[in-house]
Amino acid sequence: MPEPPSELTQIAANLHRGIKTTGDAVGTLLVDVFHYLALFAIGATTVWSAALAFFGMVGKGRAELSDILLLFIYLELGAMVGIYFKTTELPVRYLIYIAITALSRVLIEIVGEEHRTGTELLIVAGAILALSFAALMLRFALARAPRSVGPADLI
Repeated sequence: MPEPPSELTQIAANLHRGIKTTGDAVGTLLVDVFHYLALFAIGATTVWSAALAFFGMVGKGRAELSDILLLFIYLELGAMVGIYFKTTELPVRYLIYIAITALSRVLIEIVGEEHRTGTELLIVAGAILALSFAALMLRFALARAPRSVGPADLI
């Protein structure tokens, strides 16, 4: 028959549990503080960059299609930050949308220049098609997922 734990062993076990609980709480707090500081920094940088881009367009007196697409990229980044603030979930679809918009800007630049080859055009168009397919697959997977749908998934 095993010997019952001694009083010293019980004290050590209780101390260990207390240290672990405190360490977990402090670790969670530090991670949350980092997330909020990083989100505020990303959000502020996004607003600042969007404002500079907008005022640059105003200064030029016109906005090109690539400029408007850049503003859409800033909009999607802002939406991602907002969704993460509300739900603490980062929807991957928004990253895909941003990549598609960025590649659309590249596609416009390729079409606008005469010295680019058709191969570059096909590569960028193929990348946009692949990303669009990935977004479609995410939609289907979300529709068939057995878990509950969160607010971030509805947008």
